[in-house]
Amino acid sequence: MLKIGLIKEGKVPVDNRVALTPAQCKWIMKYNNGVEIIVQSSNNRCFSDTEYSRAGISVVDDISHCNILLGIKEVPINDLIEDKTYLFFSHTKKLQAYNQLLFHAMMDKRITLIDYECLEHEDGQRILGFGFFAGIVGAHNGMMCYGNRTKQFNLNRVFKVKDYRELIHTYFGLKLPPVRIAVTGSGRVAHGITEIMNLMDVQEVEPDEYLERKFTYPVYVHLKGNELYTHKSLKTYKREHFHEHADEYRSRFLPYTHCTDILLNGVYWDTDVPRLFEQEDITESFSIQTIADITDDKNGSVPINIGDQDINNPVYGIDKKTLNKTAPYLPDSIDVMAVGNLPNELPRDASRFFGEQLIKHVLPDLMNGSNTTIEHATILQKGKLTNHFNYMSEYAIH
Repeated sequence: MLKIGLIKEGKVPVDNRVALTPAQCKWIMKYNNGVEIIVQSSNNRCFSDTEYSRAGISVVDDISHCNILLGIKEVPINDLIEDKTYLFFSHTKKLQAYNQLLFHAMMDKRITLIDYECLEHEDGQRILGFGFFAGIVGAHNGMMCYGNRTKQFNLNRVFKVKDYRELIHTYFGLKLPPVRIAVTGSGRVAHGITEIMNLMDVQEVEPDEYLERKFTYPVYVHLKGNELYTHKSLKTYKREHFHEHADEYRSRFLPYTHCTDILLNGVYWDTDVPRLFEQEDITESFSIQTIADITDDKNGSVPINIGDQDINNPVYGIDKKTLNKTAPYLPDSIDVMAVGNLPNELPRDASRFFGEQLIKHVLPDLMNGSNTTIEHATILQKGKLTNHFNYMSEYAIH
């Protein structure tokens, strides 16, 4: 019998998303003989213990008898169980220093780590993620920030609604000023952002129109790879070459900083990827007043992202002259919305979507034994760094 455990989230602040909903657990057990799903009791999960029990799922305190353990965020070191297979977002593949001790603990405990972030289709597209709902919440929060700054419209917090359907209803009758919005990225996050733009009746325009025209209604421009980056010498953009040699490219975003009010950033960033702009570009002609850095990389594609806020207090200001952190909504500041767990404002919808992708694309291979997709996402095998992640060898040294 293969026993899959849903672990209680232990990271602070607490995340209340879950990898599988009660209905999804019930479905898996009904159609997969020899598989049992067990839920670790939690007071903070968006689906209650009672909901899992009503679906016929065992809810217990001790899940050490499970073979595979599914979580969402990083597992606290003291909660790790030796010799288990874990799936969660470890936030270690970019050699994040703040999780190096966690990585070493997993090695010491002979843990097999399969990282959700590393599960990819054959073409390199990620299989799992909460990006769409991060885009939904991040775009809403960015627009909310601008409304708070200008007092021209008012939006309430996402977490105060029951679900995504109710959120949509809050946009009925919303009239926006002729605001100019730049949307960046081409993945799930960007899809979520553009969904909100359409629901708010913001009109999409082409890059040349956006840069050259004035508008009497709200507009957005959607900037993807070839509009954002160009090769430094060849003046071209090729997606595969960019992903392999991003350091050979420069950003094309600077002209948009002079005619944009709100930046909704959905760009995936790594250390060799050009930033959208640099700190020294923030001059008198820098017109952006609100930045929702939805992919949220500290000092990443947005160089004035100086770190996470939490859901209850998602916005801070950056003084345009000193670049120091300030309170939000000050006359000489740029507002930055940077929260690492945005989908947690719509946890039930986000969890349901995540679980569907997990069931379709990952669990069959996980239940039937490893395959190429699983192997390529396995960072640690019984505490040992795998060949696919040899670049992490120095990070793995105690």
